Amino acid sequence: MEAFALWTSAEAAHATQGTSDGFWTASGVSIDSRSVAFGDLFVALRGPNFDGHVFVADALAKGAAAAMVDRVPETLPPGANLLIVKDTFQALYDLAAAARQRCGAKVIAVTGSVGKTSTKEMLRHVLSEQGATHATTGNLNNHWGVPLTLARMPVDSRFAVIEMGMNHPGEIEPLSKLARPHIGVITAIEAVHLENFKSIDGIADAKAEIFAGFEPGGTAILNRDNPHFERVAAAARAAGAAEIIGFGEHPEAQARLVKYAPHSACSCVAAEILGHPLTFKIGAPGRHWVLNALAVLAAVQRAGGDLAEAGLALARITAPKGRGERHTVEWRDGGSIDVIDDSYNASPPSMRAAFSVLAMAKPSTPRGRRIAVLGDMLELGPDEQAAHNGLAEDLVREGIDLVFACGPLMRGLYEALPAQKRGHHAPNSIELIQPLRRAIRSGDVLLVKGSLGSRMGKIVEDLLTAPPQPRAANGW
Repeated sequence: MEAFALWTSAEAAHATQGTSDGFWTASGVSIDSRSVAFGDLFVALRGPNFDGHVFVADALAKGAAAAMVDRVPETLPPGANLLIVKDTFQALYDLAAAARQRCGAKVIAVTGSVGKTSTKEMLRHVLSEQGATHATTGNLNNHWGVPLTLARMPVDSRFAVIEMGMNHPGEIEPLSKLARPHIGVITAIEAVHLENFKSIDGIADAKAEIFAGFEPGGTAILNRDNPHFERVAAAARAAGAAEIIGFGEHPEAQARLVKYAPHSACSCVAAEILGHPLTFKIGAPGRHWVLNALAVLAAVQRAGGDLAEAGLALARITAPKGRGERHTVEWRDGGSIDVIDDSYNASPPSMRAAFSVLAMAKPSTPRGRRIAVLGDMLELGPDEQAAHNGLAEDLVREGIDLVFACGPLMRGLYEALPAQKRGHHAPNSIELIQPLRRAIRSGDVLLVKGSLGSRMGKIVEDLLTAPPQPRAANGW
């Protein structure tokens, strides 16, 4: 196989039991014609509201090397390269299984109710400095994303970090069996997605499915401080895990936090990782980053990486887009505001963690305030309103100055706040933008957070791209 080729036509046909028209080489794999890159193999999947076969011609016009199809579209350019299979969804799985089989990488699977994406990003960052590392891109962690990630894995990868998410029982098990991890990390078990589960024990059991595909001698890395540790540890042992490693502050944790010094832009940490004392800095603030870094370091050590190098690399970590990324934005009268973009997702534990980060942030002027801009948390089940209302106490305790909120569930939290902390409530994120902009003044630090369905990213986008408005005469 040529060095630049991820897949040749013969290899892809063999992996999928398909038939290839012509000879081609693909340097990537894509399931989205809008983002297909030159040289990709475009896989024409079907979903509830789309059929990728409609976009085959577009993908080829953008430079796709070939298209995997289970029916030949009516309109195609002359000489189009096709890989014809029985079913494109199954063929993507087959391609992923072949990629996993041919690669000798140490595979680390990551899941958890909160923190799985930031943990995956930490692993990707520190391992990339030690060898060829392949990792989930963005949030491709579901029944399409995991096989796509594996199908994209270069054969010479030394490490692979595969994120796995779920909303229902039974979703992670087939992903684990496909990825066949050597190491499984569960960041935490929390009361999220309760809309689809009878109890939090059900969530724990669903997360523990990550061990179903363990390679012999697999290592489970679990949150030792979490009340569901014993339940998931038992599931790991039942799945054949040879080793259980706990991380956290618990005295029996093998990856144990010894001391933590929080700062507005970073965290300084002293820890003991599998018997090795280690002092390091994380380039992102917040206790949640610290605790998940312990899991990262334990995984690095068990994957054959260098622990000291990983500790040094953590200092260069920054929060990803939508998950704590920070921006400084020019504002009125030549001043500026700081925006913490945590708009991608939300749950009660992640909200509390974000409030703590906001509380540590330093306004750039003496008049600057700490402002929380909050949208509804979704899929919390029958107690969703109480979960929202209960956050008012956390906001008061952390000393947050002002709260802007949107959505029907956040109204309960907003009304539970002391009057002086209420900025504005709106039915949705779009209608919150103008009241928020009128209230902001130079020096403010804003946290923007909510579930993806609350569309809080629209507020971040507005703050980062729209010019500042003149301050209202009767404004804040």
